[in-house]
Amino acid sequence: MGSAPRALPDRSFMVSIALIGCFWAMLLGSAYAAGQPAGIQIRGSGTPPQLAFACCDRGIAPMQALFADHDVVAALKELHAQVGLAVADFSPQRAQVVRFLNQQQIPVIAGVTLQTKDGPYFNADDVAEAPAQIAAFENWTRENGLSWTAVGLDIEPNFSELAALRKHPWRLFTTLLSNSFDGKRIARAQEAYSALIRQMQAQGYPVETYTMPYAPLERKLHTALLDRLLGTVEVAGNENDVMIYTSFARPVGSAIIADLGPYSQGIIVGVTDGLTPAGSGFGPLDWEEFSSDLIVASHFAHHIGVYNLEGCVRRGYLARLEQMNWGATVVIPPASASRARRHVLIFCAALLVGANLPYLAAALLLLVAGIVWRRARRRSRYARG
Repeated sequence: MGSAPRALPDRSFMVSIALIGCFWAMLLGSAYAAGQPAGIQIRGSGTPPQLAFACCDRGIAPMQALFADHDVVAALKELHAQVGLAVADFSPQRAQVVRFLNQQQIPVIAGVTLQTKDGPYFNADDVAEAPAQIAAFENWTRENGLSWTAVGLDIEPNFSELAALRKHPWRLFTTLLSNSFDGKRIARAQEAYSALIRQMQAQGYPVETYTMPYAPLERKLHTALLDRLLGTVEVAGNENDVMIYTSFARPVGSAIIADLGPYSQGIIVGVTDGLTPAGSGFGPLDWEEFSSDLIVASHFAHHIGVYNLEGCVRRGYLARLEQMNWGATVVIPPASASRARRHVLIFCAALLVGANLPYLAAALLLLVAGIVWRRARRRSRYARG
């Protein structure tokens, strides 16, 4: 009887210690496993992958000029490549280009986009607009007799909203905090998009989804924290491709593809087009960077997307791809491998902390309560003694 009041606080104290200890042991174990990697050698698949070039998200006239180039069409045929054509409208001119590609027997993926104030991407904020856009796409396809090898859904955050909120840090913080606890919002979006994908598949369209590079890590860690924060949605199409653009991560380079590749069904590399802002470190991939990314990606995936076709044409990459040695070996420098592993580890740790923050907070409160209770008991004994 006399020991009963003491049992509950002691057990709580031990549970708190166990929870925090397990968490840090997991992180330290991951850090130990990651180690300080030496240079990595990655050999390509040895056979040409299925290349898919994204293109034509900048208007009708550039699209028409691109495919009026006979050398471009000939190179796409030689590479047995697919074309991911952005479907930003349902105009007769766009339909004419698709019919031309169909006649040339070049497989075309319909990159359907949304036409909302928030931008072209599919996410939890624009789920209500998606069914009408897909229905309009299907009608346009039937009316014009178009043929698609797949339909692609680009699932990305609402960048317009995030950019607007950056000017108001407190509103940005409260919005993200509210999103982090709104699991039902993501669940509703997942249900709606999954139903939409099943509908398209029933119409005979294979569906590809294109997701942010954090998606494989969230799946690996069984968390949806960033999906809740940013409004991205994990849904299953016939294929899921991860966008890993090393042009925005040059100090890491192909090493990040090596780290994320094992968790990716398909990989999209890039970017090959655009300007290089002074001092930014960003800008189109040169041939050495581009070919390295392709070789590393081909080690993990047979289906490789490229963003974008226009950049490859301007830089003369299509002709060089025809002579590509897909069995070549890429050597990733130790510094890049170490940096990529460290970035992934820190990212995973942050995800774990964020996803388990309520439990960690509860454990910390139990720990503090246990310490306070023990000290109070000790002072009480001293007072009686």
